[in-house]
Amino acid sequence: MNTVLTLHDPATARRYYEEGLWRPDTFYSLLAGHATARPNAFALRDGVRRLTWREVKERTDAAAAAMHAAGIVRGQRVSLWQSNRIEAVIALLACARNGYVCNPSLHLNYTGEEIIALLGRLRAAALVVEKGYGGADDATLAAIDALPQMRRVFRLEPGRGDSAGFPTAEDAATPAPEADQSPDKVCYLAFTSGTTGTPKGVLHSDNTLLANARDLVKDWGHGDHTVLLSLSPLSHHIAWVAVAQILICGGELAVNDPPAGMKPLDWIVETGATYVMGVPTHGMDILADQNSRGMDRIGKLEVFYMAGAPIPPVTAEAFLNQGIKPQNVYGMTENSSHQYTLPGDDPATICTTCGRGGAGYTVRLFDQADRDIEVAPGEIGQIGGKGACLTLGYFDNQEATEDSFNRGGWFLSGDLGRLDENGNLAIVGRMKDIIIRGGHNIHPAKIEDLAIKHPDVEKAAAFAVPDERLGERVGLAVLPSSGSVPDGPAVLDHLHDAGLSIYDMPEYYIAMEDFPLTASGKILKRELAEWARSGKIKPDPVRFIDPAKRPDAHASEPKES
Repeated sequence: MNTVLTLHDPATARRYYEEGLWRPDTFYSLLAGHATARPNAFALRDGVRRLTWREVKERTDAAAAAMHAAGIVRGQRVSLWQSNRIEAVIALLACARNGYVCNPSLHLNYTGEEIIALLGRLRAAALVVEKGYGGADDATLAAIDALPQMRRVFRLEPGRGDSAGFPTAEDAATPAPEADQSPDKVCYLAFTSGTTGTPKGVLHSDNTLLANARDLVKDWGHGDHTVLLSLSPLSHHIAWVAVAQILICGGELAVNDPPAGMKPLDWIVETGATYVMGVPTHGMDILADQNSRGMDRIGKLEVFYMAGAPIPPVTAEAFLNQGIKPQNVYGMTENSSHQYTLPGDDPATICTTCGRGGAGYTVRLFDQADRDIEVAPGEIGQIGGKGACLTLGYFDNQEATEDSFNRGGWFLSGDLGRLDENGNLAIVGRMKDIIIRGGHNIHPAKIEDLAIKHPDVEKAAAFAVPDERLGERVGLAVLPSSGSVPDGPAVLDHLHDAGLSIYDMPEYYIAMEDFPLTASGKILKRELAEWARSGKIKPDPVRFIDPAKRPDAHASEPKES
């Protein structure tokens, strides 16, 4: 029985099964299958421990038994608040096994008060928490213990040894209950980590998560030879797209837990990762580290997945130039990594679009002013979608669930894109990120993509600066790539030379040491805008002047006699 109210529709479900997009597999049945077929093959590792498929199953069964003994019942929520360690994966698999709903998205930067409020909102029956992680102090944990619906708090010790507070295979004193074999039950609830608004609780079943993973594995040829390293934290949805892919293909998953002193580049080499998943910020940082060391090759890396924000074309090109395929991905917690480039795509497609994606999701674009009107290929529109990997709704939030769909039943993302004649999707930006200068819509993504092609700019963010007369003007913040800090006029000249319209030119400029980021690594542009509004940062006014119209433009020309 599924006690969580969802959008699950029997007729739609039948069609997905008939088309092979949904199948009888569950997270746990896939785990059990690998543990039987390849018990001694490596499946999961963190910075200290490396487990085989047999060991993962044994620990999953032990955790499931302990949760059952605590009195947790099917459909109740179990939350995770911990660093990147194997217990997070074990806990989610145990929840899926028993029919609980796992909530893995309690981020490091949440305060104790925020965690308590979220647990209360979910009516969570259990929490797996790492002592001292973020705001997990003694007072907060005591308050969590006292929550009326809380049945057990599993306490992990800091570090990477097995903890007495979380069961291992040796601790299984009582048997686990019979495994829930329904792939259509809700097993996952993740809070959105986007750049706008209050987080919503996104609901997924085994099938909605695995549908996207099947597409990715099939289209990219992953198998038991694949070593997948997720650089995204286990509190972020990208990491669980990684888990789902490993359960489908039977490879090994390494979580982002490098031993002390190791950088991400070292961890890629150490794990032997052939497939890395993260956000564009990860890719840019790794390339910068590689260049600083003069390395020709990044270990055994073959594919670098980047999602969560548009990939700057210069970043994609840098990977392609060394034989590493960038997997340019677009998706959301609500629909996983549904849009992605394919291994056979040409460099232009990989560098400038998110490709056509897989069979499990269909994309259409809708008019920005009327969400029920579809726009033609080549036009900018709001990205909508339908398919087997789509969320089953938002937990306890009927309003948000209803408001996310247009009259045709298309889920609306709030993002803007453009489809080319081959069906490849290019991301233009978020509707809420659009800068409206005197009625003219300016898309930040184009400015940012051109700005980071400047040799002294590593990252860039375009944001709105309030203006009494025009409403908004464009602000541009950059992170220098080296000790040389580019000045504003030089960056504007570069943007002009790279093809930016004079009507889209930034009018405020600031070089910064760090950007405000979400837990998943996205740049918080609304935070930059608020900082500029409040005076926390003070971008300098800049003005682009066409070189041909500058006072000294004709100084060297001979005068007429």
